[in-house]
Amino acid sequence: MIKDLDTFSKNIKGKLKFEYSLKNHTWLNIGGKAKIFFVPETLAELREFLLYAKKETKNFFIIGAGSNLLISENIQNRIFIKLGKNFNKISLTKKNIIIAGCSILDKNVSEFACKNSLGGLEFLSCIPGSVGGGIRMNSGCFGTEFKDVLLSVQVMDFNGRVYTINSNDIKFDYRGTNIPKNLIFLSASFKTQKNDKKKIAETINKLEEKKKLSQPLRVKTGGSTFKNPKIKSEKKVWELIKESLDTQITFGDAKISEKHCNFFINSRNASFDNMSDLIYFVKTKVKEKKGIDLDLELEIVN
Repeated sequence: MIKDLDTFSKNIKGKLKFEYSLKNHTWLNIGGKAKIFFVPETLAELREFLLYAKKETKNFFIIGAGSNLLISENIQNRIFIKLGKNFNKISLTKKNIIIAGCSILDKNVSEFACKNSLGGLEFLSCIPGSVGGGIRMNSGCFGTEFKDVLLSVQVMDFNGRVYTINSNDIKFDYRGTNIPKNLIFLSASFKTQKNDKKKIAETINKLEEKKKLSQPLRVKTGGSTFKNPKIKSEKKVWELIKESLDTQITFGDAKISEKHCNFFINSRNASFDNMSDLIYFVKTKVKEKKGIDLDLELEIVN
């Protein structure tokens, strides 16, 4: 397959690399070398690659902005696909529906909506990562989630077939969906409503200020590490962590944020093992002290 892909790589606009370091493709700045790293620029390139590598689908991983990923240094057999710049286009229909490529950043979709005096997507300004990752996780903040604004998502399966999934056919959960993992998200459509541009901008500013006050910024972090408990009567996960352990604990250069203890930080050169040990330690302590099993929101790839 490698020989075939070497020939394939010479005839595409995208990028195809072998033994490629993923460290700079995650916000935690942790990760080893992928067997293959492919960035398609067209649907045809993506489909052709899938046909070349069809025997390796069990080793595929679709990577977005890398905002919530912890990738092992031991991933020699994994094949990573990251959609290129042609998949981050954005447009508007006459019915005020925004269509966005799934590699575009959530923040950029929010800004586009604001410029066009369209409300409903202000919360996206505070969600790190890309549209594709946001759909996969049903990301949300300050009371709004992707499920509240998503109309449909266009996908390609690992056989190269393209089709559309209506949001009504998706089962959304807290930070998750039932969409199969063997689908690559290509683009999505979002509902909006006309509103005053100034009011939209004010809402975005308020949300961003709220985020600045409560979350660490400009550091190497994977965002929220654990999901909040599903039972509404339970405390927030940050409260459970704070009450269960000394949050000054470190494992190598992996530490807990002083600003928000559900955010774990690579303070310098933390390894995958450092961060994994910290995650396991916190999970164990909360279980011991509170009797609650924490579920990861951060996705671990190994």
